[in-house]
Amino acid sequence: MHFIYPFFLLLIPLAIAPIILSYTNKNQYSWNKMIPDDSISQIVGFLLKILNSIIIFLIVLILAQPTSEQKEVEKIGEGAQIGLVLDRSASMDEPFSGGEQKAGETKSGAASRLIIDFFESRTNDMVGVITFSNSAMYVLPLTQNKEAIKAAVNATAGNALFQTNIGAGLTSSAALFTGIADSGSRAIILLSDGAGRIDAPTQQKIKDWFDRYQIGLYWIVLRQPGGISIFDEEREFSDEEALPPQVELYQYFKTFRSPFKAYEADDPKSLEQAIQDINLKEKKPITYMELIPGKNYSPLLLIITLILATLLLGLKFLEVKSYK
Repeated sequence: MHFIYPFFLLLIPLAIAPIILSYTNKNQYSWNKMIPDDSISQIVGFLLKILNSIIIFLIVLILAQPTSEQKEVEKIGEGAQIGLVLDRSASMDEPFSGGEQKAGETKSGAASRLIIDFFESRTNDMVGVITFSNSAMYVLPLTQNKEAIKAAVNATAGNALFQTNIGAGLTSSAALFTGIADSGSRAIILLSDGAGRIDAPTQQKIKDWFDRYQIGLYWIVLRQPGGISIFDEEREFSDEEALPPQVELYQYFKTFRSPFKAYEADDPKSLEQAIQDINLKEKKPITYMELIPGKNYSPLLLIITLILATLLLGLKFLEVKSYK
């Protein structure tokens, strides 16, 4: 048992005021011997004082808001621990290159809208958010608070820079799972419209972390107008020229020991299809802790107080005002 506003408990001494203060009768008698000795009335009068004290005590408790302790209950449901890694380079504020549905919608706007819908439709996920442009920004740790997740995703639509440091975003995303008990299903959703090159030491670090924490990776590539496809296996590149960053990154992700799946999206509709496919794949049984808030006893105490106050008022009307 604890109190939300414990400082009101300082008023508890007021509860003894009706007992220690004497009652002044407004009736005037010329001779006290005229008042018959009535021990029953004296007992009733004392009990009324006790009743007043109880009412004052209950009012103080109501103000202090007594509640029971909150509990954590282990449950099994469907969902995952998901790290959301969002590209915030300046190109994300450009509209999609085509598509019939919401063709003028920016890539960052469509991504935020669809990601929020994705998590709204799910119940037991723990979600953390990382954004990146020239460096990574830690936005939200893993949480089940849907309002916090929604606010974090909406907050990613701020000013952007002209760089895409995917390596920093992935390194920070793996750190989301440190110190967090594995629920049974972990994944990173990386959403970007380009790719940057990752140096060899960082590549090895990312690969090791994803394997150690058993994190699956989903990469959604928002294609630039006229950009090459990472799935175009017929396109050949000479040995003298470097692979395009997105192709190089795709080849690197395929070397992960942990699960990996890539998608390409040209418009909001194809982006929605990619997110829906991830939704189907990440519905695995997981163990999670549900926080059950404590019960607030103030409404019950208020009802009891009203009943006692009504009883006190009724007894007041039974008081004999004067002896004839």
